[in-house]
Amino acid sequence: MHFTEEDIKQIENKGLTPKEVKSQIELFKKGVPYTNIFEAATIGNGITQLNKANIGDAIAVFESRKETLCLLKFVPASGAATRMFKFLFKFVKEYNPEKESINSYINKNKLKDLMLFMIGLDKFPFYDQVCRHIISNNIKVNSLSENQLAYTFVHAMLDEDQLNLCNYPKGLLPFHKYKNDVISTAFEEHLFESVLYASKEEAAKIHFTISERFKGKFINEFKRIQEKIEILTNSKFDISYSYQHESTDTIAVTLKDEPFRNKDGSLLFRPSGHGALLKNLNELDADIIFIKNIDNVVVKKYKEVVAKYKKVLAGILIGFQEKIFQYLIDLENNQIIEGDLIKVAEFLTRELNVKISQDFEKYSNKYKIEYLRDKLNRPIRVCGMVKNEGEPGGGPFWVKNESGNLSLQIVESAQINLKDKNQKEILKNATHFNPVDIVCGIKNYKGEKFNLEDFVDKKAAFITMKTKVGKDLKALESPGLWNGSMAFWNTIFVEVPIMTFNPVKTVNDLLKSPHQLK
Repeated sequence: MHFTEEDIKQIENKGLTPKEVKSQIELFKKGVPYTNIFEAATIGNGITQLNKANIGDAIAVFESRKETLCLLKFVPASGAATRMFKFLFKFVKEYNPEKESINSYINKNKLKDLMLFMIGLDKFPFYDQVCRHIISNNIKVNSLSENQLAYTFVHAMLDEDQLNLCNYPKGLLPFHKYKNDVISTAFEEHLFESVLYASKEEAAKIHFTISERFKGKFINEFKRIQEKIEILTNSKFDISYSYQHESTDTIAVTLKDEPFRNKDGSLLFRPSGHGALLKNLNELDADIIFIKNIDNVVVKKYKEVVAKYKKVLAGILIGFQEKIFQYLIDLENNQIIEGDLIKVAEFLTRELNVKISQDFEKYSNKYKIEYLRDKLNRPIRVCGMVKNEGEPGGGPFWVKNESGNLSLQIVESAQINLKDKNQKEILKNATHFNPVDIVCGIKNYKGEKFNLEDFVDKKAAFITMKTKVGKDLKALESPGLWNGSMAFWNTIFVEVPIMTFNPVKTVNDLLKSPHQLK
């Protein structure tokens, strides 16, 4: 592989080296190995089921410790809202209101999404905004037929020279409508929610990863709502932002595994997925970090329920950390006798779901201690899991690595070989789904931050098919933030209610009850 001087300059300007880019190209050529799922994690087999007693205990632990800890909420919020409106782009491209009725178009093409959108039109939080925009453009609404009005409405929403909602960052889209026509964005809802569990006397700390071009919009939105939200929550906010580092971008290649070039001859690099955000997470300093996606919010009346289970997950994490830290201190100070080493191993197996080597009992005491310290001294995450209701995305599985060792992992369907009947069957039988509801501990027993890059499974990257100016290409995604990037963390999966999971993947999700006032 030969790079021109211009290529090398472009590569180095992104914070990469030619060697790194060549290794990415080699990955395309060799292919990324599929994850070998052994069995689905289920209740009692990798997933803990909650009851009144352990819910109460976990919340009590969290409430009693939180004032001594630095709490932070981490919200990946980089993406534009484009994919939310995918079926509407198709509609404005294909539909002609002069040739057929909208009902005929919907029925002929069996467009359930479009039908739901039209039925619920006046319930969307942006409905009044779009109507005002149409009227302000001197369009005589009363003279339009039902078909023309629907067509005009969608154009007003999406067109670049009109409201252009599809190119907003998802975090700043109107998500909820309250009394007196008060509109709230996902960004604002996260602030309200953070006060309920990521707040202390000084402020609620919250960090958003965003596209750099949108930073001004986020800052202006906070200025607009700051006084109101601080009065309503009786809290201050410590908000920080970061961007996906250019150095985490990956080269795109043609179907022949050669660098894909833009029209001007430059190399095409693409953002490498949410796994790139590990670098952002690694730069933060907090004792407990709550991770939650930007689109997973609810109207205010449901927030207490959501916050309750965040506290539960955090309390469980703190409880495990305290046991782990004490074991590590004892191991370091040689205060554990030979018989107690077995108890530590049993703790790892029984409570942390760590599969201990079958040869453990044959090890010398010195090596047993080193082995246990290595297994214990890692970042820890407690992940909420909801019952699988057909949502696309990752789930909890027992994964077998090349050495035959089993570990608990969150695995995306793209990482699984769906042509393998056995693997497909295991995926089909999965009972739970990962809603990106994660509480993390990123410091060791001495209060030092782990380098999170040390706990990544580099082989858990995946290759996806994309297009650019009508040409097919292959893109490389980094090991996902909660997939391969956390592969070697200590992991606890906990079942949480479906009410904690309310993502907005398409615009019609805003019509669901957790996003509606009534």
